[in-house]
Amino acid sequence: MTFTLPALPYATDALEPHIDKLTMEIHHGKHHQAYVTNLNKALEGKPEADSRIEDIITHISSFPPAVRNNGGGHYNHSLFWTVLGPNAGGAPTGALADAINSTFGSFDDLKTKLSEAGATRFGSGWSWLIVTPDKKLAVTSTPNQDNPLMDIAEVKGTPIFGIDVWEHAYYLKYQNRRPDYLAAIWNVVDWNKVAELYSKA
Repeated sequence: MTFTLPALPYATDALEPHIDKLTMEIHHGKHHQAYVTNLNKALEGKPEADSRIEDIITHISSFPPAVRNNGGGHYNHSLFWTVLGPNAGGAPTGALADAINSTFGSFDDLKTKLSEAGATRFGSGWSWLIVTPDKKLAVTSTPNQDNPLMDIAEVKGTPIFGIDVWEHAYYLKYQNRRPDYLAAIWNVVDWNKVAELYSKA
């Protein structure tokens, strides 16, 4: 088995004007594809090539850096595409909304925490909303293509939403204005999908 690039669940221009078509084409078709290609190369001839990406990620300390970087890139982006969408935005409802309010105070407070985690991540990385092992919500951030599912993560948990703050995610449209990108992304978050991931976690 080899890992493959998942198709986007919407057209590359579907997140306009918040995330532009050219960024989506390059981000998905070039950057994510490169992670998949390089992950397959790094696992060539190894039995782990038949594993689920989640199984590799949760035992990432036993793999070389090429698997950590490219496996993380594949996992992170595969999640990222699914928690965004056209006709999205708004606010979460139901059990997820209740958990957000009880954990962070309000939805606006959660947005502030996630945006700050992304804005203050030095260099490249991600900000995350996760479900911790004790089934609580938490906000965290990881460098490069690491994620909270990895056994080397400082804060561990199951990601249910992530924001990519690598420059390739926003530079064509926002240049060095990462906070503007972080403000815009809330318009395209698919909270129904995030709620589905929350219920599974």
